[in-house]
Amino acid sequence: MGTDQFADALALARDAARVEIFTGAGMSAESGLDTFRDAQTGLWTKVDPVAFASVDSWAKDPEPMWAWYLWRGTVCRDADPNAGHRAIADWASLDGVHVGVTTQNIDDLHERGGAEDVVHLHGSLFAYRCTICSRPWKGRIDYPAEPVARLAPPECPLCGNLVRPGVVWFGEMLPQDEWGRAEARMAAADLVVVVGTSGVVQPAAGLPLVAKHFGAKILEISPEPTELSRIADVSWRTTAAQGLPQLVMGLTLD
Repeated sequence: MGTDQFADALALARDAARVEIFTGAGMSAESGLDTFRDAQTGLWTKVDPVAFASVDSWAKDPEPMWAWYLWRGTVCRDADPNAGHRAIADWASLDGVHVGVTTQNIDDLHERGGAEDVVHLHGSLFAYRCTICSRPWKGRIDYPAEPVARLAPPECPLCGNLVRPGVVWFGEMLPQDEWGRAEARMAAADLVVVVGTSGVVQPAAGLPLVAKHFGAKILEISPEPTELSRIADVSWRTTAAQGLPQLVMGLTLD
């Protein structure tokens, strides 16, 4: 079955000139990054991580959240892009194909893996802005070498309010520029490769449906069935770090 799935996946990839890779937490898991809801350190084992992703929590007490997000930044910086990240960059370097990435992940592993065309639907751990005026923060960020319970966020030089992590919290709108770019790219794609996402987080999970509506083929790479398996033309039961290099190697041998 696995061999047949690979052959079917390769056939889809061969026929595609515009490819959009749609990734979720499973893409980074093979680099050692836990998903958002997994504890990354004992310091926060008794804290609900979801509570660290709301405007209300930030307004009540921002210092624990600031410390937690900076520690996540440290953990991310210590992680390396995996073979799947690098394979996407290799695919983009092939003649006659355009490969973009739309990701739900807030790490920078796609960029460090060589991808040059990445849309971050849920923001980035490494983009900070003012809580009130949204001015981007260009000042220094000191990432902790060890987890700490509290850190004071810097103040915006324009309005004096606190600088916050540049990620999308629960109840917030997705960044509209990024969402618009993602929708346009899905509508224009010949092939959407869904990697490492369960397909349950809305509205992001609706993007492959947009691509399907406009005639794109859907290739899912996932070790387990997901909510998006039902719309996939091919569901390949493998992981990002295993499947993507195999797929790109197959393309280079054509």
